Amino acid sequence: MELCKEANDIVYTVVKRLLDIVLSLLFLLLFAPVFAVVAAVIHADSNGPVIFRQTRVGKHNKRFTIYKFRTMFTATPHDVATAALTHPQRYITRIGRFLRQTSLDELPQLFNVLKGDMSFVGPRPVIEQETQLLRLRKRYGADRVRPGITGLAQIRGRDELAPFRKARYDAEYADNCTFLLDCYIFFSTLRYVLRREGIHEGSADFYQKQ
Repeated sequence: MELCKEANDIVYTVVKRLLDIVLSLLFLLLFAPVFAVVAAVIHADSNGPVIFRQTRVGKHNKRFTIYKFRTMFTATPHDVATAALTHPQRYITRIGRFLRQTSLDELPQLFNVLKGDMSFVGPRPVIEQETQLLRLRKRYGADRVRPGITGLAQIRGRDELAPFRKARYDAEYADNCTFLLDCYIFFSTLRYVLRREGIHEGSADFYQKQ
């Protein structure tokens, strides 16, 4: 029974990685016009690079550089979670508000998926300064899977979740990840994005209320 489970896990891991490569390449081609339009609008809207780069913590606490469309002014503190900023709205650009609400700012992470830093589905990678969440993920074993563009926590509250709940959902995914669960999370994410649910550009005080 144990050998069967290990074999299934290996098949799942290999096939999932192959799907990540194929789908990320396909989406990069399909969304190439969107990339061009968004890049042009960001460039026209405010000074600074089109792509925002930041160090995130991935599988087994490995550090990597994540790519996103820049949604904030360049003077914004770099390695600080949005939830930790006081009045974060003052840092977000006009086009940035739209990109964040529609999750279009996440599109460049397709390159992270292609490189193998991330998967389409998995715990969202966070910055090194989010020590509480990282500590909880390690405790519950959620750090043993590749981080994702979307995950179980993203369809169960997203930004409205306290670190403890996020870590619990991340661990639940790590313990039960299957193709069926991945498909459920992926398509549920599309619904959440269309409804713009769970987006909270709040301060650290928000978490103290949880």
